[in-house]
Amino acid sequence: MPRIIGIDPGLTRCGVGIVTASGGRRVVFEHVEVMRSPAEASTPARLLQLGSGIQRLLDGERPDAIALERVFAQQNLPSVMGVAQISGVVMFLAEQRGIPVALYTPNEVKAQVTGYGSADKAQVTTMVTRLLGLAAPPKPADAADALALAITHAWHLGRGGAADRIGAGPPPAGETPAQRAWREAEAKAGRRRGPRS
Repeated sequence: MPRIIGIDPGLTRCGVGIVTASGGRRVVFEHVEVMRSPAEASTPARLLQLGSGIQRLLDGERPDAIALERVFAQQNLPSVMGVAQISGVVMFLAEQRGIPVALYTPNEVKAQVTGYGSADKAQVTTMVTRLLGLAAPPKPADAADALALAITHAWHLGRGGAADRIGAGPPPAGETPAQRAWREAEAKAGRRRGPRS
């Protein structure tokens, strides 16, 4: 039974949720926590603090895969930068340990867990609580989001999907509309940039 760590990356709050996939769409709750770093600390110090916490979990829990929220452009550039930086730390630690990483957009996760790609955080939390049979909703929202990422990847694996969803390649079987739109946007952006001289 594969153990999957879902990570909702952020410099202030980094949600981490662990589930075990036990066949089909059945998932079993293992662990959830939200790692924090102080906003007044330097970026390197914050990355070290969060990275050390993630390293502890990867070495202690020995997951079979990591599901990570895909960074995408937003209006709040400092927030995007923080998410990208901690995502890079996660990918570095995963690659060091030979753990495959899968990237999912927020809309992909919402569509999988709630059936609706524009669901709000309360709806995601409600469904995560129900799917995992939790006595109380995981809080804050970063915790529920991390578990939702792990559930999404567990279901992806249960359908025979690849453990690693990073990089280009042919469209996977059963590609969701959100995945297709993202792949097409990345391909279009690549064509627009063209080769560098």
